[in-house]
Amino acid sequence: MVTMRDVAALAGVSITTVSHVINETRPVAGDTRERVQKAIDETGYTGDAIARSLVMGGTKSLGLAVSLVSHPYFAELIAAIESEATRCGYSLVLIDTRDTPESEQAAVRMLRSRRVDGLLLTPSAGAGSLVLPELKRLGIPTVLVDRLTVAKDIDQVGPENVQATSGLVKHLAELGHRRIGIVCGKAGVATTEERILGYRLGLGRAGLKWDEALVSQSGWLAPLLDQEDPATAVVAADHLVTVGMLHEARARGLKLGTDLAVVAYDEVEWATLIEPPLTTLAQPVEEIGRTAVKLLLSRIADPERAPETIRLPPSLMHRQSCGC
Repeated sequence: MVTMRDVAALAGVSITTVSHVINETRPVAGDTRERVQKAIDETGYTGDAIARSLVMGGTKSLGLAVSLVSHPYFAELIAAIESEATRCGYSLVLIDTRDTPESEQAAVRMLRSRRVDGLLLTPSAGAGSLVLPELKRLGIPTVLVDRLTVAKDIDQVGPENVQATSGLVKHLAELGHRRIGIVCGKAGVATTEERILGYRLGLGRAGLKWDEALVSQSGWLAPLLDQEDPATAVVAADHLVTVGMLHEARARGLKLGTDLAVVAYDEVEWATLIEPPLTTLAQPVEEIGRTAVKLLLSRIADPERAPETIRLPPSLMHRQSCGC
């Protein structure tokens, strides 16, 4: 293993000088700095991050705990978070929560053992009773991302779900639909619950009655169509649900926008490639990622500041699957 002593010997300087160059703890003359940097490049010296953290009071790393299999949307979110963290001089340590409270707790503890300076977390359905109380008790700088809570004592940033979904229902009602359904993903997840709430709000604003038979939390479209009085329009609550709905509609020979009006929460890269093109709500994924990192760095810099909850509105991508 290459040590700081090896770098110092190759550069012809003291170990202390190498330390000052690496940790930026004291100004070093330009030519000396160049010799040290050249020696680092030649030896491939990486240093000891844990030892450096003891000196500097931080590892310049952020932890991200997120389910890597539950939703394609998270890949874009991770990329945005990593880009902003790198821009701010931090590395990102990523770990899979598998979207279960137990795996999530193990993931968060693993990140803590890596001495990350702060945590970004997309909480599972059971996080409120297991992971979040532990993080709050220990005073770990934390920001919840995408899936938010009603708590006011933690920083969080994600999409606005209620009013946005209400708007989708309103649009379908204005087109004359009276049997409007919603197909959702995993029950208990914050985004799912908020979009159902928005759906219900939209029905009320349109003067339509709530009908539990028009809500499918199984992720399947079939229950809404196999009724005596089936849905004529459907809101897909997320990316994965949308894919399943389109497969079901095709299998039944239904033409979108004509036989069945469809709108979806989450933009998909192929939305304009199907016929007719899909009406969606596009989340500001990059802005969510950037804001999450900035919020966490603000918390690290000022642990006593008041917690913030930031909701960023999605944009309506109005196309023809809704029947327009």
